[in-house]
Amino acid sequence: MYLFDNDYSEGAHPNILKAIVTANLDQTLGYGEDAYTKKAQDMIRELVASKDADVYFITGGTLTNIVVLSHILRPYEAVIATDEAHIYTHETGAIEATGHKVIALDNVNGKLDVDEVEKVILAHKDHHMVLPKVLFVSNATELGTIYSRAELIALKELAVKYDMYLYLDGARLAVALASTTNDLTYQDIGMICDVFYIGGTKNGALFGEALVVVNDDLKKNFNYSIKQKGALFAKGKFLAIQFIELYTNDLSVKLARHANAMAQKISDAFSGNGYRLYTPTQINQVFVVVNNDKLDLFNQQFQGQVWGPFTDTSSIVRYTTSWATKHEQVDNFVDLIAKNVQPVGSLEDQAPVLSLDYITRKEEFEDQGVKAVDLDEKDKIEDLRF
Repeated sequence: MYLFDNDYSEGAHPNILKAIVTANLDQTLGYGEDAYTKKAQDMIRELVASKDADVYFITGGTLTNIVVLSHILRPYEAVIATDEAHIYTHETGAIEATGHKVIALDNVNGKLDVDEVEKVILAHKDHHMVLPKVLFVSNATELGTIYSRAELIALKELAVKYDMYLYLDGARLAVALASTTNDLTYQDIGMICDVFYIGGTKNGALFGEALVVVNDDLKKNFNYSIKQKGALFAKGKFLAIQFIELYTNDLSVKLARHANAMAQKISDAFSGNGYRLYTPTQINQVFVVVNNDKLDLFNQQFQGQVWGPFTDTSSIVRYTTSWATKHEQVDNFVDLIAKNVQPVGSLEDQAPVLSLDYITRKEEFEDQGVKAVDLDEKDKIEDLRF
């Protein structure tokens, strides 16, 4: 059995393990007061082109979300997210447990729709209702799609308009930025978002996320919130060391590109053999509709994660690759898919596949007679820097 269930089934990249062993007996101060942490913080600041950003290292994504949102929100304030957002579906009510409502909106390809967000903001019109204060986005999204630069800027402009903050959950930011359809950079993220994190757990680290606080309004006493929520790691150097390795010699980018490439091979095999993709394959996740009899056969050798039913006889299945996914295992899965073609027309009466609402490849933009990026878009980003 080979698992395509998630991108953290394996441990960590050998470079990271070697660095941890090398530093194992170094005596350092704890709680992030060590030289390794300071070096990693400087590397992240340089990566996102924000020399004044505050950088913290936290063990996992759910804990990071708890720390950030509980720090930002006053007791009567709420966060807006999609109905597929991790904080709404897969964190056991962690945000609500801190006393804050998650306002969930229907997703569009896994993403927030600006017009729908504004409607909800305006609907919360007085003090008899919670006050929306944070827009929560995931890049990549829980459905394996990514935000474009224009989409993220539009959400930021909306946040500024209504005195809100934009928070980006970057558990899979590395694969999002490594996508062949991506037009965002780490620098863009640092200029557009008020606060965000870069995931290590799902990109070759044993554990750990790098939290970046850009907006000065959010920096004050943030370290108190980290401690109070149990997120201040005593042996902090072992978090930092992993990010030093990830951002040495572009290791993070190489790992993300590998994961994406392996997923694309699987995606092409499905789409070329009668299977319908549920969402476009943009990162290391393939969402595909599989007839249940075919799924039972696949599960004997290659296990994905059933996302949910599609019809009475078919399921939405997520196949996830990682930095460590082996070429030969992907090739074996591709061969198995090719030997089990899904009958043409078997899905024709089912709901249409979600489609990309933007295109980032330059040649396709040119075919439509429009520019890939507005000329003044760079200036827009600069205007949002704090």
